[in-house]
Order: sequence, then C-alpha cells, then structure tokens
Amino acid sequence: MKLHYFPTPAATNTLSTADLRETFLIGGLFQPGAVVAHYTDLDRMICGAAVPTTAPLGLPADKELGTSFFLERREIGILNLGAAGTVKVGGTSYTLASLDCLYIGLGEKDVTFENGPSGQAQFYFVSTPAHAKHPTALARRADVTATPIGDVTKANRRTILKYIHLDGIKSCQLVLGFTEFEPGSIWNTMPPHTHSRRTEIYLYFDLGENIAMHFMGEPQATRHLVVRDREAVLSPAWSVHCGVGTGAYRFVWAMGGDNQVFADMDPAPIATLK
Repeated sequence: MKLHYFPTPAATNTLSTADLRETFLIGGLFQPGAVVAHYTDLDRMICGAAVPTTAPLGLPADKELGTSFFLERREIGILNLGAAGTVKVGGTSYTLASLDCLYIGLGEKDVTFENGPSGQAQFYFVSTPAHAKHPTALARRADVTATPIGDVTKANRRTILKYIHLDGIKSCQLVLGFTEFEPGSIWNTMPPHTHSRRTEIYLYFDLGENIAMHFMGEPQATRHLVVRDREAVLSPAWSVHCGVGTGAYRFVWAMGGDNQVFADMDPAPIATLK
C-alpha cells in the first residue's frame, strides 16, 4: 500500500510537473486480478480498486493500517464501475450492477470481491476511519435521487448522485457519490470552492480517449493536472478542485472530515482566481 504525504501550499507552488503528478495524482488503480490501495494523509483516507478475475479478492491488511484487518477501525464505500459483480460481507452476498454502491461499516472482517458471469466487475473504493458501526447498505443506481445543477450556457450542466451522505446511506464520516454531465457540458465544480473541514478524492472515469484538465492549488495560485481515464486526484482541504474535459466523462467524489454537510463550502469566485 503506497503512502501519500502532502506538502504545504507554499511548497506545492515550487513543484515541477512531474513532482506535482507524483504527489497528487494516482494512476494504475484498476489491475486485473489484483487489489491496489493508496493510504493518504487526507483525513487518513484510503482509495483503491479491486478487479477480480477467476479468484475472489480480499481487502488488504498491510502494516500501514496498524490493525489486524482492514475494517477493524474503518468504514468503506464501494462503487462498481464495470459489469455486475459480487461483494461478500461475512456470510451475505451483495450483487452490484454498474454504478451501484455498497457501504460496509466498522468491524466487518471478511470482505471479498468476486467477478460476475457477464463481464468484468471493477470495484472502486474509498475508506475513512470510523468510531462507530453503521450497518452494511446497498444503494442501486436506479434508486438514487439525481440532483441537476449548473447552467448549459456555461457548459456546466450536470447531475449529482449522492450515495453515502446525511440523507442517504449512513456513515461515520465518509461521503461518496458521482457526477455526470449533460451533452455539451464539460466543466465540473466551476466556480470552484474549498472546504477546510473536509478533504476529497476525485476519480475521473468514462473519459475514453479524452482528457480532463483538473485545476488544484490555492485560489490565487492555481496549478493543473492532466488526468486520464480512471485516474484519481487527491485534494487537500486548502485546494480548489474543478476541471474541464475534452469530451464526456463522469467523476466519483469522496470526502472525509469534520462534517458530512454537502453544501459546507468556501466559495472561490471566478474573479479572484489566478
């Protein structure tokens, strides 16, 4: 499990393109027959992917966790980005179709990922520390309320789908969902914002051969990352996080921190950006 430690805003401004990508961008998550995980100091969030093939895969139990099993002191949200597959939690099996989400709470020791019969399941997951147990819960894509937002004249008309949040699946601190765009809209989270109470991880997906230009950094000292399909961006609390694609795409957002209030944001007006 790779560890990620983050520089200060001032130090970030001195990083080369290569160093910036090494620090804030994660690629190579979806490896057939493997679980890949990254441990960050963004509220101790872990992000990763499990791509089972012929054999089931389990959550890692690396020494970086400091516990005897992955969910001993953690909770996890899992979103299937591929064909249907199964996640087993103890003696219960949950079949996840594409874009279904499963939450598993603290204390579940036996968790495995299995491929489905119709294609390749591809499970993306984000985990945060937990202080109390919430029950395992499955949310179907078809049952999630879609919230339209944005303006087509500004090319940012999009729909937000929330899975793990205050009015949805209950958790200790994890908040997770994804955003998709209407035809012709390519800007996400513009105007941007920060939220010092929470940190965030973005995973861009369904980009195909397109790219996304992800903007990060302090509002008055922005930097950018060129992001490709199924690459994740780590976003500290002091950083803006917005982007634009050269074509259609979606992105998974996941947060951990002091609260779960989705609208708790500190705006960074366009006129102030540099």
